[in-house]
Amino acid sequence: MKKMIFMAMVATMFTACANDADKVMNNSQEQGSKVITFDCQGDFTMTTESMTRGAMEADGKAMTDLWVLDYVGGSLVQQVHQASTDENFGTPTLNLDYGSHHVYFVASRGEGATLSTDGHNIAWTKPLDTFYKDFQITVSAGTSSAHNVTLDRVVTRLRVTVADEIPAGIASITVTPTTWYYGIDYLTGGPAAAQASAPRTIAIPESKVGTTGQTNVSIYGFSSATEWTTDVSVVAKNQSDAVIGTANIEDAPFKANRSTNYTGNLFVNAGGFALALSGEWDTEYAGSW
Repeated sequence: MKKMIFMAMVATMFTACANDADKVMNNSQEQGSKVITFDCQGDFTMTTESMTRGAMEADGKAMTDLWVLDYVGGSLVQQVHQASTDENFGTPTLNLDYGSHHVYFVASRGEGATLSTDGHNIAWTKPLDTFYKDFQITVSAGTSSAHNVTLDRVVTRLRVTVADEIPAGIASITVTPTTWYYGIDYLTGGPAAAQASAPRTIAIPESKVGTTGQTNVSIYGFSSATEWTTDVSVVAKNQSDAVIGTANIEDAPFKANRSTNYTGNLFVNAGGFALALSGEWDTEYAGSW
């Protein structure tokens, strides 16, 4: 009987030790972390400029900034900003606690960026090509230490091509959408920082004078994948700031990853502007107004 009691006590001790070991392991996993490197990919190419610095390029132009924002349970826990001059640009490394994360990536070559974590958006004074991804990951001891992240283009582009001859004395062409989005809500990927009737002026070099169909101006803005429309005015001025040409475009359509191209006369009224939605980025669609 004493032997049976002793064996029962030993078995109980082993069971308790095993349970304690399981608890320690579970607590360790719950409280642990993992260092993970992300390799950003998308509609841009990665090139190596040195042993440690990469470049992300789209349409032959390099991205200049990468933001990475790590959220757990709806709260920001860490953020990383990389510039194109930084080592390992495009391949950021984060130490992620075990558990579920939303890691938001924004890569851009826009100018004058301002990050607002309170408003969960990034806005630019001059938007240019930009890519985005909400990357969801659950981290544990067995999670891979390297992940590829495919970013998607989240900008639209308006390109206006002047078909008639560029007159002497021209100084600039100003494009003014009635509504335009200068930023992205990085939690949703949708457009943010809307501005009403904000003009974008592009200087026209003297070398364009006398040419026909060779002058175009482009502006980038943010958009969702759902098409929307806005009116656009186009105004040319000379060096004395006098208006020498105008055109108005009604209900110009825009959506993410698509270029909306208008071609027409600006200095003489001969048919106005014709619309073509470019297949350069996305599926081609053509129309007229």
